[in-house]
Amino acid sequence: MTTAAHRTFFLPGPAGRLEALLWTPARDGGVIAAVVCHPHPLFGGTLHNKVVYQVAKTFNQLQAPVLRFNFRGAGLSGGKHDEGRGEQDDVRAAIEFLAKEYSGRPLLLAGFSFGAFVGLRVGCSDTRVAAVAGLGLPVNRSDASYLQQCAKPKLVIQGSEDQFGSRAAVEALAADMPEPKRVVFIEGAEHFFAGKLDQVGAALRTWLTELYPDLESL
Repeated sequence: MTTAAHRTFFLPGPAGRLEALLWTPARDGGVIAAVVCHPHPLFGGTLHNKVVYQVAKTFNQLQAPVLRFNFRGAGLSGGKHDEGRGEQDDVRAAIEFLAKEYSGRPLLLAGFSFGAFVGLRVGCSDTRVAAVAGLGLPVNRSDASYLQQCAKPKLVIQGSEDQFGSRAAVEALAADMPEPKRVVFIEGAEHFFAGKLDQVGAALRTWLTELYPDLESL
């Protein structure tokens, strides 16, 4: 890890304070900053989820500040779960914090599972977000068609055996998404990418350094 500082604090949220963790790299490259959203809180999802941690670590290794937070009702965050509606405002609160903290630089938004479904919807519409990355999109049960109107750079990382987002469903969604886009299937991986997290990190890192070549020299 290259993390120089872990800052645990509370963001002001629309339904109560939001528990948050900001990783600040030892040498901030000044290129990007990122928000990462966690999976479904009613099924144990928090900012400490292993996939979310891997994504945050990848950003951090590229010398980018990265913010994770707990949705309303998760961990120490106030409020109650709102089935993905109010959680969109939680994402906006996180973006607002990061935009003020790192004014003037591109913000990226990444999310895993529920965090991808909720977070990317906000990230695609918020002008402060330059690109979005979704991992384990739960497209079997959720409508992610908003991605078909999202013109920002998009990355989808999906397990080939994901039980909540089949390969066929992801491919059908991606076929109608505008460029720029990239879909990476991690072969043999299920929804939580067990035993494959290094491949997740590598796919994310490749996409990021192609989008922002200055990251490569950090």
